[in-house]
Amino acid sequence: MGTRPQDCAATPPRGRSPTIRRFERASVARSAPKTTPPAATPFWREKGLDAMTPEEWESLCDGCGRCCLLKLEDDGTGEIHHTDVACTLFDAHACRCGDYPRRQARVPDCVRLTPEAVRSLGWLPPTCAYRLVEEGRDLPWWHPLVSGTRRTVHEAGISVRGRVSGTEEEFSTDELLDRIVAWPAEDPAEDPERD
Repeated sequence: MGTRPQDCAATPPRGRSPTIRRFERASVARSAPKTTPPAATPFWREKGLDAMTPEEWESLCDGCGRCCLLKLEDDGTGEIHHTDVACTLFDAHACRCGDYPRRQARVPDCVRLTPEAVRSLGWLPPTCAYRLVEEGRDLPWWHPLVSGTRRTVHEAGISVRGRVSGTEEEFSTDELLDRIVAWPAEDPAEDPERD
């Protein structure tokens, strides 16, 4: 029903000739379209844990701090119970070890994660990147390697920040039994009650 733009002309003001605008395809020299090279596949999708460089291995740690919480093993059943009590070296606000390079010398029972350990430790959190990669799964949106910032592990409610009741020297063995909690072994993303 309407007219085509190339056939339209505005009525010119008095004393001026009409201007006709034609919307035809102009022949313009164009360069080849710019294409973005495909992004390299992230190393955790290409490599198994055994093939990673030390830098790649260390970068997999999301800084949640869940593995730095004390765990209690039931002597009768072998069941592992998580607590909200952290290792003596743990900085609960930063969610980092306070002396990472010397942690094993200072805390003899500190577990050093290796590919073999990841395969054998049943208590690693379900959100642990080492565990996810070993299981052939991708890293979640909040992982610093995906999001580009360490803040997202806290924003997503994955880290222990704000949930640690204290460090191990603040509690007796009997008091540790009162500090058993379930959340370190849970994945908040799988909680249907969570917003």
